[in-house]
Order: sequence, then C-alpha cells, then structure tokens
Amino acid sequence: MSPKRILVIQTAFIGDVILATSLIETLHLADPDAQIDFLVRKGNEGLLHNHPYLRNVLIWKKKEEKFKSLWQLLKQIRKENYDWVINLQRFGATGILTGFSGAPIRVGFDKNPFSFLFTHKAVHSIENGVHEIRRNYSLLNGLTSYPCLKPRLHPSKDDFTTVRAYQQTPYVCIAPSSVWFTKQYPQEGWIDLINSLPENYTIYLLGAPTDRELGDRIKNQSDLPARTENLCGKLSFLESAALMKSAVMNYVNDSAPMHISSAMNAPVAAVFCSTIPEFGFGPLSDSSHLIEVSEKLYCRPCGLHGHKKCPEGHFRCANEIRTSQFLDILK
Repeated sequence: MSPKRILVIQTAFIGDVILATSLIETLHLADPDAQIDFLVRKGNEGLLHNHPYLRNVLIWKKKEEKFKSLWQLLKQIRKENYDWVINLQRFGATGILTGFSGAPIRVGFDKNPFSFLFTHKAVHSIENGVHEIRRNYSLLNGLTSYPCLKPRLHPSKDDFTTVRAYQQTPYVCIAPSSVWFTKQYPQEGWIDLINSLPENYTIYLLGAPTDRELGDRIKNQSDLPARTENLCGKLSFLESAALMKSAVMNYVNDSAPMHISSAMNAPVAAVFCSTIPEFGFGPLSDSSHLIEVSEKLYCRPCGLHGHKKCPEGHFRCANEIRTSQFLDILK
C-alpha cells in the first residue's frame, strides 16, 4: 500500500504557519512514510526550508496575482491526487482549494463558507480558551489517535553556524515590533528594559527589514548602545530561530517571534498588551512567562488582532506594564 499523500493548508500570517507545524509533527509521528505537502502564502516559505518531514511547499502568490495563482494551485492540487487535504483556514479561497481538491478526505473548520464540501468538519471557537494548536488538532478527530505535539522549526546546521559568532557571551534577544500598534510594547519600555538589564548580557534586536528603523531608535537611545546589536532584517527566519534557542531570555510581543520561541522550545517572556493569552495564542516553551498589566482593565481585550491605535486613547494595557516585571523573570 502506497503512503498517504497529505496536503496541509495555512495561508495566514507567520505565527499561524509556525503553529500549524504542530500538525506536521503529529502526522509524521502517525505515519513516517506519509508524503506531506504544505501550502503557504508567498513570503512564509522560508519557515519551512529543508523541513525534514515535508515533501513540497506550495506557494500562493496572494498579493501579486491572487486569483490566477489560486486557479493554478487548484489545478496542481487536483493533479497530485492527495488522499487528505487539511485546511486550517476559515476563508473562501482555501475552502475552494479544499472542496474541489478531489481528495477523498477533505477536512476544515465549520466556519469556512465552503465547509459543505468537506468530508470532516470541526467547530472553531476562540471563546473557550483552547490553544490554537489544540484547535488545529481537532481537525484530526477520527483520523488519528496520535497525540497533539508542539510546533517545531528545523534550522539547518548552516543556520546554527551563521549565528555562532553572536553566541560568544550570554545574550538576550528582544523582538520589539508587531504588525499591530496595540500588540506592540512601546519603544520607551524596551529602552528602559535594555538600560536595566545586567551589564554582562549582550542584547540582540530581532525583526524584519521593516523593523530596522525601530531597532536603530531603540539601540541609539539606550544608555549603552555598544552592547546592543540591531539584527532586524539581517537574519532569516530560521537563523533567528537558531539564535533564540540559546538566549538567556527572549522578550517578545504577542507576535511571530513568540511562536518561533515556542517552536524552538526557547525561553520566552511574552508581552500581552491589548490581547490576552486566553485567545489561545500564548507561548508553549517549557520556560514560558507572561507579562501583562496587573490591573484588570475594562477595555482589555479590545480585539483579537489588535488595532492601529488604542481605541480609548490611553494605551494603559501597555503603558502600565513595569520594567520590573521583565527583570523579575531573569531572577
């Protein structure tokens, strides 16, 4: 009997793709001979470079030629004759790919508008406090009895070699940015943290090329800029993951670097400003810490994904977090 051909679809953001690797780990454990493919939006494929359990990574050019690329993907998917297609998205485009894939088993969430074409459906709920990897795992109900495993990234030997030069002294990584303003701890707070960290630590600022300007401001406005290095845009996803793995601590927002930490089982302190861990996107490392405002605010949480500005105008959920909360974790 030939091994199963499985396609996993997750075309959302970086963090969503990382959390979806939990399914890859579980599917590989259940059937080491299965041929697993993964569909992501263009730009996120670097997370899965040389992944040992994946045969192919399919790419949807969502921003460049959305519908043309979608049609090409559908033809490619139908040609592959997948046995299972597992869709983690709740939107129509991926529902079309799943529903018309031709796979005997088509799995997705009930909220997808094309779920009537699926053979297996799971209820999607944010309100119950279940972690996202458990929500995704619910799609495998009735298909496997193997346990839900943690997400995992697989940096190569070259990735670890690249970052070795940064690991000569104890270091702390800080990922200061987020796509959403209300999920991003303020610049002044990061500067105060850097000024307060023990002097024997080197500090590395991590992020995308678009975060480099923020990193420069934080570094240059700190008291000891010489011990802070701005690596925003200088490292790939997997090189950043390799560096974070051996950090004394990784200070992150509720954003992709938090999930990178989880996927490397790296120590992590996650700052939750307008969002809350109960949404199901908290850190999963063995050494995981949450940093939140101590007072219960009437306006928090103000949304699942954050906002471009504080709806109330005061941003207390971030401004009232104390630097001592960060430092206590190191103790």
